[in-house]
Amino acid sequence: MKKAIIYGASGLVGSYILKLLLNDNNYKEVIIVVRKDLGIQHPKLKSLIGDFSTLDSLAKNLAADEVYIALGTTQKKAPDRKEYYRIDHDYPVLAVELAKVNGAKTVLLVSAVGANARSNVFYTATKGKAEQDIIDLEFDHTYIFRPSMILGDRSEKRPLEKALQAIWKVINPLFIGTLNRYRGCEAENIARAMVNAANRLHDKVRILHWGEMTALLLEKENNN
Repeated sequence: MKKAIIYGASGLVGSYILKLLLNDNNYKEVIIVVRKDLGIQHPKLKSLIGDFSTLDSLAKNLAADEVYIALGTTQKKAPDRKEYYRIDHDYPVLAVELAKVNGAKTVLLVSAVGANARSNVFYTATKGKAEQDIIDLEFDHTYIFRPSMILGDRSEKRPLEKALQAIWKVINPLFIGTLNRYRGCEAENIARAMVNAANRLHDKVRILHWGEMTALLLEKENNN
């Protein structure tokens, strides 16, 4: 059985990843790194309190087979670009570096549609640089998930995002053919696609948009 680390377990996608792994018989231990205790009790769960500034001190406790990265912020929460870059690039890359030192073979990263290190848009450039730096670490398996609008109910209030989600649900059917990568994805489905992928690894590097994530969900249903 496997051991996994989750970064971002308190977030929308990360919370679903946590629930899925705790209930997956392929995993014997699930480690989460969080800023404050989530109040979840489970025999498989090991909670570590920390963040980017203290991660090095936790290094010896970060041994696992797989690392799930579901970190991210918003411009409202991190208006300073240096802080935004630290959360969306530096933190994920450091987390993955420490995981590799401790023997991890697989990384599964939540990124974003349009991620491109050479983009002139700060958000997509930051995501793209994080992707490339993680790919360059040469894990046995690097799976990158690029959702467009992430749909679901967050614990924190984001009125603008809630309005955008409502719009996205209406226009989703219009994204067909090569545009289907811009379809909104339910957070739970992103998490399920990630866990499904981790349980059937084939590629060294794979980038998944809406279509590929949906295929993973259908593949799982057909095998049940």
